[in-house]
Amino acid sequence: MAEEMSYLEFERPVMELERKIAGLKSSDHGGRLDLSGEIRILEGKCSKLKNEIYGSLSTWQKVQLARHPLRPYTLDYFRLILTDFTELHGDRSFRDDRALVCGLAMLANHPVAVVGQQKGRNLQENMERNFGMAHPEGYRKAMRVMKLAEKFGLPVISFIDTPGAYPGIGAEERGQAEAIARNLRDMSDLRVPIIAVVIGEGGSGGALGIGVANRVLMLENAYYSVITPEGCAAILFRDASKAADAANALKITATDLLEFGVIDEIIDEPLGGAHKDAAFTAENIKKSLLARIAEFKNLTPDEVAMDRYRRFRDLGTIEEGSPELKVRGSESKSKKIKRKKK
Repeated sequence: MAEEMSYLEFERPVMELERKIAGLKSSDHGGRLDLSGEIRILEGKCSKLKNEIYGSLSTWQKVQLARHPLRPYTLDYFRLILTDFTELHGDRSFRDDRALVCGLAMLANHPVAVVGQQKGRNLQENMERNFGMAHPEGYRKAMRVMKLAEKFGLPVISFIDTPGAYPGIGAEERGQAEAIARNLRDMSDLRVPIIAVVIGEGGSGGALGIGVANRVLMLENAYYSVITPEGCAAILFRDASKAADAANALKITATDLLEFGVIDEIIDEPLGGAHKDAAFTAENIKKSLLARIAEFKNLTPDEVAMDRYRRFRDLGTIEEGSPELKVRGSESKSKKIKRKKK
């Protein structure tokens, strides 16, 4: 059962082949029966099948990989790429929100501040972490740490992995919308570099609440969207089961978002997803983070803030031509318009 849980439905052909290979390897009868030829043939078939499946993933399949129960979470990456991590707790107003992990650490030779959403591996952990959906006190804690980073001139690294901010009554009573809006405003003005990495789900304002960054990076099989595919399908089609159709329409994959200029870089994952080799994925993230931090080495604090301001001002802007409007970041998809005569 545990083995089956590590495979998604579209991966079952791979699972069957890997089972056969494992069965042959374990049935060599003490070395008296040479099955190496058959094993090599099956391994070749399995490798080819993996390339076919993972080389042509649909948007919905990528969403499923982004939600994979074995996918590395924020604390996994903290352990793999950071040293001397010291967690900071509480928003100094209400309580500590364990759905958002914040603290100070070393990234190679760089002291940094880190914030990130954290999910749980089982029901108990998910109850404690609220399935990675932060309350307003989580966003206030994150901003407290970011302000601390600004005070000491530390870059901020943000790990995004949430289906969205928690929509419960208690969160609304304590100012969920105001907490996120305040983060959007204050992150815009922060005078140190902010590098965000979408490592799994990047859902709605819950993601953007720690995502107003100078550079936004995204893992190959993550998604970043204003709403979950299920939520979009429920609103548009009145049927949450049409989530796959909604996912296609939303254009939420890393490839789509890089084309639109919403993100700045796609970070490679191993074949089959980040959970297949967490150390490989973490090393790729680390290299990208160090390269992006180096971009701001010679900029003044004001220039860092202006860089972030310009990045977000450019999103969705249009360049007016005659007689076309060209969407910046997607010039090949310009649309003709007709002008009304007065």
